[in-house]
Amino acid sequence: MNTQYSNHKFPRVVIIGGGFGGIEVAKALKNKEVEVMLLDRNNHHTFQPLLYQVATGTLDAPSIAFPLRKMFRKQENFTFRIADVLGIDATNKTLDTDIGSISYDYLIIATGATTNFFGNQDIAHNAMPMKNVKEAVSIRSFILQNIEDSLLKTDTEERSAYLNFVVVGGGPTGVELSGAIAEIRNHILTKDYPELKKEDMNVYLVEGLPKILANLSPQASEKAELYLKELGVKVLLNVQVTGYDGDIITFADGNRIKTKTVLWSAGVMGQFPSGINPDIVVRGNRIRTDEECRVIGMKDVFAIGDVAAMITDELPRGHPGVAPVAQQQGRFLAKNIIRMLSGQPTEKFNYFDKGSMATIGRNKAVVDIGKIRFQGFFAWWVWMFVHLMSLVGFRNRVVTFINWAINYLTFNAGIRLIIHKYRRPERVREPVNE
Repeated sequence: MNTQYSNHKFPRVVIIGGGFGGIEVAKALKNKEVEVMLLDRNNHHTFQPLLYQVATGTLDAPSIAFPLRKMFRKQENFTFRIADVLGIDATNKTLDTDIGSISYDYLIIATGATTNFFGNQDIAHNAMPMKNVKEAVSIRSFILQNIEDSLLKTDTEERSAYLNFVVVGGGPTGVELSGAIAEIRNHILTKDYPELKKEDMNVYLVEGLPKILANLSPQASEKAELYLKELGVKVLLNVQVTGYDGDIITFADGNRIKTKTVLWSAGVMGQFPSGINPDIVVRGNRIRTDEECRVIGMKDVFAIGDVAAMITDELPRGHPGVAPVAQQQGRFLAKNIIRMLSGQPTEKFNYFDKGSMATIGRNKAVVDIGKIRFQGFFAWWVWMFVHLMSLVGFRNRVVTFINWAINYLTFNAGIRLIIHKYRRPERVREPVNE
């Protein structure tokens, strides 16, 4: 065992993942008699709700990311390491990582979720997910590359494939992403590419359910669909995707669209190291926990956020995979750990739903707060204020606000740069035994 990571004065709380839940645990343990160690593959926290604005060039990547070391530089009981956690040994209370073995007294799995392609390898290889900054920047480059490549095509049908953009998944991410691409079509395309007309570019939103934003109110869903159609988005409901080969996306009803760009936001699945009993892994590859966020059957191991499923009679599928759940669970779990250390009884987690919202474009958003529901211009301002204040770092808030203000006033802001050309990775196929 690497002694650098095994000896400690106070009980060690190891957190895997620097997302919304992980950073809340670490913050809440400040000035407590514990040693906090945060492990993450990246050195920054990403504000995922605004990834789509990086993907469409409204914001640059540093505007929605913040260095984890800088976030906790005034917290003396905090340590951060860039590490890939390979496995959990609950018996010996150690982690197997690429930087050595790390011991823990309390372990919090806050590893979040990755894209779920539902086992379709062709879609997984050819469609583009958007769960991190790198993927968002790749989408931005690929959108711009395909518009550029369309100018080189003289055949109308061949050109259309480069200008057909298909977003799969009608949740908040899909709705916001398709709306933002439609605004590029409406306000940017002919300015940057005078050889093209906006009618040359098509934006599709594909949803397998009868409505978009299924987790919001019927009013929000209907209004969001109306807003998208006003922007020129072609909304396809009750449509199941069966395949995508990089050139043509096919649907269960036999229809197909020629397109070079399919952006996948149709599902997520939990991601976590080995060492978890597969019997407690439930739908969506989530780890089942009790009402104190403790992993079923594992002492002193907890899971929060998108990777966790706290299944109850009221919540047969667990809590929704949204940032407020992870944040509230993070703060709750930190308090429970302090209670355990002081010999006090622990409490059960109760989620307070502050509401849901989504933006569709300029002056267009939908907000549900309890029984209060409103849409349009005021909802758009509420959405902007909430997201702006939720960003980590004063600089990020200022830069984002300035970008939004310029974009609103000019219709022509944004970072439309191809820094690195995106190319799909070569696909490795298993050899066929003859």
